[in-house]
Amino acid sequence: MTESTRLTKFVDTNIVDFLTDRDPILVSIANELAPFGQFSRNLLSGGKRFRAQFCYWGWRSVLEPDIRSAEHATGYGSGPGETEFRALVGLCTALEFFHAAALVHDDIIDNSDTRRGMPAAHRRFEELHTSAGFSGNAASYGRASAILMGDLLLAWSDELVGDALDALEPAARTATRREFNSMRVEVTLGQYLDVLEESAWPVVPEAELLPRAERVIVYKSAKYSVEAPLVLGARLHGASEAQVTALRAFGLPLGIAFQLRDDLLGVFGDSARTGKPSGDDLREGKRTVLVALARQTLSSGSRRIFDEMLGDPDLTAEQIATLQATITDSGAADRVESLIARHVDDALTALAAAPLAEPARIELAGLARKITERDA
Repeated sequence: MTESTRLTKFVDTNIVDFLTDRDPILVSIANELAPFGQFSRNLLSGGKRFRAQFCYWGWRSVLEPDIRSAEHATGYGSGPGETEFRALVGLCTALEFFHAAALVHDDIIDNSDTRRGMPAAHRRFEELHTSAGFSGNAASYGRASAILMGDLLLAWSDELVGDALDALEPAARTATRREFNSMRVEVTLGQYLDVLEESAWPVVPEAELLPRAERVIVYKSAKYSVEAPLVLGARLHGASEAQVTALRAFGLPLGIAFQLRDDLLGVFGDSARTGKPSGDDLREGKRTVLVALARQTLSSGSRRIFDEMLGDPDLTAEQIATLQATITDSGAADRVESLIARHVDDALTALAAAPLAEPARIELAGLARKITERDA
């Protein structure tokens, strides 16, 4: 069993154990709160655990081979290094809870129906309202309940971080907590920038649309998907500033490439693989780099029609196909593929020169290709 697989199993077990421990707390307040545990369990049972893996390999990348026992990466034991490994698993688990919270809130903002092949949280609460015969508006009830579920997941992620860091030395605890706090602020503000672009684009100068779309990628996704998890793992072990700088130089361009791939999948992805309807980003009106690049090559008339269709939640399959063809014919999809390749190359170049442990560099290079060559 590989280290990444073993880490994933530990995180999966941690998630199950944490939620099992929280179930009695929920129902001790009111039996009606049980869905919060069940819906959280369903959501957290899916996903690829990329953030947990980057956190783990960030930790491994600064761990000296001569002080690393086999137990550090292969299981809980009784050695002194196991205290830090337990903290690492807790931190990885916290990242998964934070990611789940972000997904719940993102689906509400985007009015998405599905997530990971299942109904989105607000749709599940909406169905609960309908099936129970409650009064009032089911959609409003679903949104309000899911907002609170996302808040609860955020609270739980913070609880997991606190528990994980308690056993660390003060310097590592402070540095890791500071990094986690920065990540939370950046992704929250990045989410607002995404909302902003969907509404503000008509009054933004044409030349600024692409850099503003790139800004959304950096703060909404790239930093918290790759860069921050890497640095969190490294900080937990007391990484040097040179090592942290090297991990950032690798993580940021890779995170950008990761999100650019996500943007392509949001328009062209197979719903059977992505767990979301094909063309979902087109119905949501996402003002991505892909869209900005497509608009650059369109005539004024074609651009006007494109803009009128983009963001219509009632787009038919035929209209989705038309928008997909427009983007393809514009050359934007090919340009995004080129951008992905360039950012991956930048990341791998930085990784090759980084003062990091060789086994981790090999694994990180493999992860870089895995997250940017995926189809889901």
